[in-house]
Amino acid sequence: MTQAQIPLYIAVSSRALFNMEEGNQIYEKNGIDAYEQYQLAHEKKPLPQGMAFNLVRKLLALNTLDEVCVSIMLISRNSADTGLCILNSIDHYQLNITRASFTNGAPPYPYLKAFNAHLFLSANEDDVRQSLYHQCPAARILQAQINRDFPDQLRIAFDGDAVLFSDDSEKIYQRYGLTEFSKNEKELAHTALKSGPFKLFLDALCKIQTLMPLDICPIRTALVTARSAPAHERVILTLREWGIRLDEALFLGGLDKGEFLRAFGADIFFDDQPNHCDSARQHVTTGHVPHGIMNEDLT
Repeated sequence: MTQAQIPLYIAVSSRALFNMEEGNQIYEKNGIDAYEQYQLAHEKKPLPQGMAFNLVRKLLALNTLDEVCVSIMLISRNSADTGLCILNSIDHYQLNITRASFTNGAPPYPYLKAFNAHLFLSANEDDVRQSLYHQCPAARILQAQINRDFPDQLRIAFDGDAVLFSDDSEKIYQRYGLTEFSKNEKELAHTALKSGPFKLFLDALCKIQTLMPLDICPIRTALVTARSAPAHERVILTLREWGIRLDEALFLGGLDKGEFLRAFGADIFFDDQPNHCDSARQHVTTGHVPHGIMNEDLT
């Protein structure tokens, strides 16, 4: 497989990949000069692993000697000079990350399209929002419990509305309540939902899955949604029309998602609603997707 044919490109910020909070606190308290001095003084000391580290390592493990499925790009607001410690840490942990963008404080989103990124993981909410606005799937990595129950398989879980699907149905629920929402979904059961910001990423994951036998596939996916009957039918038929296979689907009818995500063993879960993210991050790595009606008052 040539580089141009790689199915999945992931961009990850330095603060998502590594724990850089000590340096970040120095920057916020004492300014850029103090931060630069700190970075230079510590550039040969490996950075602690961040919230996205385990996920990135699992993604890179999908690559074999003769086939590259995933390419990871480092995205950082550091300068190249202060970013040397990040590159040294990548080398220390033997992560096969060879591409990097150091923007020296500038927003990173213009480079995501140039990198053909299917997903951007960052600790900076503004960067995530700008990425979503420019049509690149993105999530803010939250401080969370890391699940390590399935070391040999990458497990990714998605919320439905406003993540895999548009938030059109969620708007009806928020404005008119559950009865009108259920009525709408039943009437439109055979009308496919519009795609949400993470369909691009799920498409790319599915392409990798098709390269591998189902019974030994190292990727497992799940839909974990607050929907329940009768609103489940439209979701199932939409995925069928898209030609997308999700390995598991949980229709929870409003139950807290955290325990179910722990049972699934998610390496990461993506959700648009902060309350669902708070439940999830008690058990698994969680990415908040600040998209749709539930995030309009959070800007």
